[in-house]
Amino acid sequence: MLALQLKHRCRRNTLLLVLPAVRRLGHDNTRSRDPQIGLTTPFPDDLPPRPSPSPFYFAAGYAGWAKRPSRPFPPPFFSPPSGSFSDPLSTHNRSHDRRRVSRINGEMIRGVTVGDDAVLVSDSLIGANDGVGAWAQRERGCAPLWSRLILHFCAVAAEKGGYGGDEEGKAKALVGYMGEAYEQTKEALSGANEWLGTTTASLALLHYKKDGDGEMVRPVVFVAQLGDSKVMVVRPRDKKIVFETEEQWHYFDCPRQLGTNSPDTPEGNAVLSTVELEEDDIVLAMTDGVTDNLWVEEISETAVTSLQGWHEKMNEENLDAEERLAEGMRHVAQEIVLAARHIAEDPFAGSPFMERAVEEGLAIEGGKMDDISVVAAVCKKRKG
Repeated sequence: MLALQLKHRCRRNTLLLVLPAVRRLGHDNTRSRDPQIGLTTPFPDDLPPRPSPSPFYFAAGYAGWAKRPSRPFPPPFFSPPSGSFSDPLSTHNRSHDRRRVSRINGEMIRGVTVGDDAVLVSDSLIGANDGVGAWAQRERGCAPLWSRLILHFCAVAAEKGGYGGDEEGKAKALVGYMGEAYEQTKEALSGANEWLGTTTASLALLHYKKDGDGEMVRPVVFVAQLGDSKVMVVRPRDKKIVFETEEQWHYFDCPRQLGTNSPDTPEGNAVLSTVELEEDDIVLAMTDGVTDNLWVEEISETAVTSLQGWHEKMNEENLDAEERLAEGMRHVAQEIVLAARHIAEDPFAGSPFMERAVEEGLAIEGGKMDDISVVAAVCKKRKG
């Protein structure tokens, strides 16, 4: 199948890994060396907020670094559509910010693009999708559009569905959101607007459960994953990994994926998990640019130590850490990205990707150059 063949042949840049000197010389020095960072991803100003029924929320931030510039979104997704034939076709009369906003059906596309990856950050739902970069070699290939739109439609479905509803035990709703998003993305990228691509998908939805007597409410996170992106829960108090998703593969270097010519579907292949949380647990959503370069113990250690360092800095500056906690999670995400990028650019480093390649009999060493995206969120209870 085309999607799987493209994934296997091109995504890992095997030639560059075997010839590290070529990779170092080929680096694009015109781009920023700093990660792309932020707090919650943009939300349309003209829509009323739809709060989650959960008494808990995510204080979250994100960071990402692209191995190469993302392929620009094609029309009609890069600007608002004209309302009638009398509207000007040019957008030069619009503000720069308005022309830059990617839209679908006249609505802002949620999330942020990082190379071929996409991330989504809100106080109830986070996600990280990994678009298959090999589609850039196809005339009508646009993997970042697939990864971003699926996250966008997941966010819209979650808002309309009340983030799982008021009742506990609504874990299956998350797979429903992903399935709805997949169908809407296929429809949006077909016909006259056909664009090819595939993407992995991972989502984490914060919810709650009640104890037997119904008096105590505890946080839970519903996790849905398809492919080799990863969701991980770290408990800083105990410095341990509470939960991590398992990667899904068809074969080496070919994970399950949604999109053009792929047989995978959310209903048939997404793995759903329910994880009981404690307040202050860290939930991470990451693409394989992280997990192919860092072992899970390194990711956990980086998350815990960077958050501790940020708290110490807040104390030294006499700042309210609770009010600025999202900034702390952005710092955590940035530190994980920097750690993964350090390995990705080292031709002699040991890495999980190298270990798996050697097990397959491939002479590959060093890190793996890829888009690197992280969402870091900490579970907190809402005041009042």
